[in-house]
Amino acid sequence: MINYLKFSLLIITSLFISSCQQEEDLSADVQQSGTLEQLSEKDFSCVYSFVDNNWGPNAFRNNFIINQAHTDFIYDQNRRIAGVFGVPTVPLSFIHDNSSGSTFNALSFSSGRIDFGEDIYRQALSKGLIAPVAILAHEIGHQLQYRYNLPTRQENTARAIELEADGYAGYYLKRPNGYNATWSKAGPAFAFAFDIGDFSTSSPGHHGTPRQRRSATRLGWYLGQYDLSPRNFDNYFFYYYNQYVLPGNLKIADQKRKGLDAEIDAFIESKLVELVKLSTGELSANDFINLD
Repeated sequence: MINYLKFSLLIITSLFISSCQQEEDLSADVQQSGTLEQLSEKDFSCVYSFVDNNWGPNAFRNNFIINQAHTDFIYDQNRRIAGVFGVPTVPLSFIHDNSSGSTFNALSFSSGRIDFGEDIYRQALSKGLIAPVAILAHEIGHQLQYRYNLPTRQENTARAIELEADGYAGYYLKRPNGYNATWSKAGPAFAFAFDIGDFSTSSPGHHGTPRQRRSATRLGWYLGQYDLSPRNFDNYFFYYYNQYVLPGNLKIADQKRKGLDAEIDAFIESKLVELVKLSTGELSANDFINLD
């Protein structure tokens, strides 16, 4: 029995994995790649045996994905994400299995590590190198929640937890000292994750609806214009959450939280129409990709 909490980017039973770009084709997105980070914990070594109950019986874990260039790139991004949020680098491993589609998942554990399935990594590459980074940033968002006892918003489902992790991912991809992406690259990367996430529009779902995820990520993206600690991000994110991420809910006037910066507040308020239209679906998935 697993005795720790975990959150996954998505949970699916089966998915056909289509071909992605050639393994050797690393785009110009790769910048200042570091060396492969070797993990010291015993269960992060290359073990060709049963990993845990989250994966199939033939799954194995190691610190290598596709080739050395890809491996260096994603471990460098892992360090960068942690650095932007001011936390230690989170131990990251990759899960492999010869059964196609069996590793289409990414998991973040309260014990302080992340497992990234090879299948979802390869499929994400169809949207460019930025897509696996978006997934990793989401999972590190969960690590921030473990570390700082977040989110401050409590709900009966995991929706607020997952939507805040989407927001953290949007924040990192926007930050000048983070991925420093353009939306033309970030939008399709996030859309990839949402398209295979929770589709229910009648209930919150595990991750929130695709509409809510678009609004949450875009809110995080806008907050990425400012240097915020994980706790401050949580404060701003959930201040706007009811009005902009969850359609039909209005913020109570004149009850601003202490410490809310007037410049940030004015900037986010200027994005009200767009964020609400994303959450209600008036702006479509295609509109989301093509913002900016």
